[in-house]
Amino acid sequence: MQRNLFFTASILLLAGFAGCSNKSGQAGGPGGMPPAEVDVMVVTAGAATTTQELPGRLQATRTAQVRARVEGVVAKRLFTEGSDVAAGKALFLIDPRVYKAAADSADADAALAKVTVDRYKPLIAIKAISQQEFDQAQAKLKQAESVLAKARLDLENANVPAPISGRIGRAAVTEGALVGKGEATLLVTIEQIDPIYANFTQSNADLLRLQQAVKAGKVKRAGETRVEIVLEDGSVYAYPGKLQFSDLAVDPNTGSIQLRAEFPNPKRELLPGTFVRVRVPQALMDNAIKLPQRAIQSSSQGQFVMVVDKDGKVAPQPVKAEGMSGTDWIIADGLKGGEQVIVNGIQKAPPGSTVKPVPWNPNATAAASAATPPATAEKK
Repeated sequence: MQRNLFFTASILLLAGFAGCSNKSGQAGGPGGMPPAEVDVMVVTAGAATTTQELPGRLQATRTAQVRARVEGVVAKRLFTEGSDVAAGKALFLIDPRVYKAAADSADADAALAKVTVDRYKPLIAIKAISQQEFDQAQAKLKQAESVLAKARLDLENANVPAPISGRIGRAAVTEGALVGKGEATLLVTIEQIDPIYANFTQSNADLLRLQQAVKAGKVKRAGETRVEIVLEDGSVYAYPGKLQFSDLAVDPNTGSIQLRAEFPNPKRELLPGTFVRVRVPQALMDNAIKLPQRAIQSSSQGQFVMVVDKDGKVAPQPVKAEGMSGTDWIIADGLKGGEQVIVNGIQKAPPGSTVKPVPWNPNATAAASAATPPATAEKK
């Protein structure tokens, strides 16, 4: 009782400017106005999945660095930077004239060597030539064929293809640049971002606490691997992902475990390197009380909610929130069920005032909930 009175006094200091009930005790605002309407939800207990939001970064599922395999001058760039390319698409053309001439010369040498071997075959059969001469002709043919294969490969590598399908970045060289001289010059990078990875970490201490709670029978371990991404603006990414793996060892420097999830990215909205928060299911609770974040207020003395009694009177109720279930807080203490908690319109409902409670429609206020942070009351 004393704690409730303390909360009431603290909040009244902040809400002294607000209207209150008239002297007759009848509900109403200034000038006999009808009671203000507030959106309320009736507290009920039910099954809930606790979640945790963990920091992470996005990473391409496949990355290919396209490099020059032959030396030469870049003659053409055959793609648009930032576009999607298919595996096998030509990206660069390195001046092929030297390699075309080498291939033609090697082709002629190989043809001549084959003619020689074909001419020697009947002669060796009648011993018109020595076995050594025939063996030398065959060796020259194999050598010529090897040189021809190398020349053709060099000519082929002058036309640089995409090794994988994906989003291509900025070209590292321009037309006229000499590449491949003494090193495999980087030309461009391709990243495959559909699907895309989210790499994140979880504290080993949190995992130990969860294991202890499961052993004690307080919660059940969540078996689902479905995870969500919370973007930098606070919105939830439209496509859920799937947990891929977690490391078996704890990082000794951070005391955390590395995890990875994979997400569909059909519209290429997610880009590698982006900071995100990954919402991961942790445990199942059978009789949990959940409240929207906007319903819970904070002061220097702790958390509280505003409740409406059967007569329409508003009063603060201290609560203790522990853990999240999606975007909702799980209330560990302070509510038993059946209370009418104000979700919208708290600014119109100072303690002691009379209001008209109406059922809260979460769909109608979803956009406002995302844009408006929870109010915070502080002791002055």
